[in-house]
Amino acid sequence: MTRFPFLAQRLFNTPLAIHPAKAEVVMGALADRLGITSLFRGGELVSLKPQALEDEEIGGSLPRRRGEDRDTGYDVVSGIAVIRVTGTLVQKLGTLRPYSGMTGYDGIRIALLGALRDPEVQAIVLDIDSPGGEVAGCFDLVDLVYRMRGNKPMWAILDENAFSAAYALASACDRITVPRTGGTGSVGVIGMHVDMSQSLTKAGITVTMIRFGEHKAEGNPYEALSEGALGRMQADIDAMGDLFIETVARNRGLKASMVRGTKAETFLGRTGVDIGFADAVQAPSAAFTELFRSL
Repeated sequence: MTRFPFLAQRLFNTPLAIHPAKAEVVMGALADRLGITSLFRGGELVSLKPQALEDEEIGGSLPRRRGEDRDTGYDVVSGIAVIRVTGTLVQKLGTLRPYSGMTGYDGIRIALLGALRDPEVQAIVLDIDSPGGEVAGCFDLVDLVYRMRGNKPMWAILDENAFSAAYALASACDRITVPRTGGTGSVGVIGMHVDMSQSLTKAGITVTMIRFGEHKAEGNPYEALSEGALGRMQADIDAMGDLFIETVARNRGLKASMVRGTKAETFLGRTGVDIGFADAVQAPSAAFTELFRSL
């Protein structure tokens, strides 16, 4: 059974915290299957600036820990639990490990709680390389990580990037390291709406929405987006953006006005450290070695 309707439901008419530059990747690859080829002209997106999933297959069959019958969702290296956070972040993936270019908040949560209880684990590393993902489920997980501070050292070691929702998660850790070519930031929220009404009209197709409730089916792709609907969607995006800013400011000990002033900009390596979005510029291996020695 195809998962494209499910994917479309997760992409459109819902707040997303993900790097906008990833948009053309998914939209270009999935336009035909999502039925929105009319949005493209000459292979380029002409009406949207959304975000994207990465296509590569990631993980799914990593080795389990010795002596255990089931996967824990993390690997223990010299007393340090390593939890991989890669690709697009989604609320419910149903796996403990990254899979098919995505990582689930549900899997991260279970792995994190397991590592905190594991007597063999002295510290926890979130090994992050992600453009971000869904808002749904993100901030509850971020709050959990923030509350767990002080139980065991928790470091976010970026390899290479932590943008948007991925940065929200990283910001909750005790320490963030970023490589010279890695990035942090993109503290913002975006949403997408597809208007297929003109395309359907040209194709001789008429869709009639029959409603009970003035706002029922608001934002559907078969009608032009009304001014009122746009305003309500913008209000939701603004509310999620404010939550994002306040969360990062709390986690990193920064002023909310400073975080807001970044205007969802991304920062390369040292620049992210200079503004307080990361603590050190380090290669992932060097950061891991430093954490190990600190134990």
